[in-house]
Amino acid sequence: MHISEGVLSAPALVTGALLAAGGVAAGLKKMDYERIPEVAVLSSAFFVASLIHVPIGPSSVHLVLNGLLGVLLGWMAFPAILVALALHAVLFQFGGLTSLGVNTVIMAAPAVTAYYLFNRPIRRGGHLLSTLAGFGSGAAGIALGAVLVAVALVSTGEEFTGVARLVLAAHLPVMVIEGIVTGFCVIFLKKVKPEVLEVGK
Repeated sequence: MHISEGVLSAPALVTGALLAAGGVAAGLKKMDYERIPEVAVLSSAFFVASLIHVPIGPSSVHLVLNGLLGVLLGWMAFPAILVALALHAVLFQFGGLTSLGVNTVIMAAPAVTAYYLFNRPIRRGGHLLSTLAGFGSGAAGIALGAVLVAVALVSTGEEFTGVARLVLAAHLPVMVIEGIVTGFCVIFLKKVKPEVLEVGK
């Protein structure tokens, strides 16, 4: 879901930067010192999961784990994802520094949405409900991210409409894979360390 440098228009880049700045500020405000190691570990998990990617025009397909970050971190997913994406841009030229704000919003906004939709069912539900909610958070994180990529591309110009459709179609199998991975992770964490799901408590 990394959008490369030089693809988006200036208004899209500025809008993305402003939204990312707001999200990061909200995440930092909610982060206390005790959560910093957890945020760092999850940021590194996101960093590694996103390394293996398949380029698709000006974007790419890869595992993201933003749904998992969302249900575990809430708004703190914004700074965690920003740091990982900045390292991607500097070390591997994935995405870019000018598109860093847009890429952060594309991956972190769905993470926060997954938190509000699925954190409570995961925490309070039984085994089946928690598994389904975990799957839903992973799949929703990818689906919403793909939609945001498509919106960013189309807002830049109609010539990207075909690429936007390709990005949406290419992420359908990733949604399923990410949902399964996130579902297993959620059930494992609920059994061995359920307190990590108590975001903001």
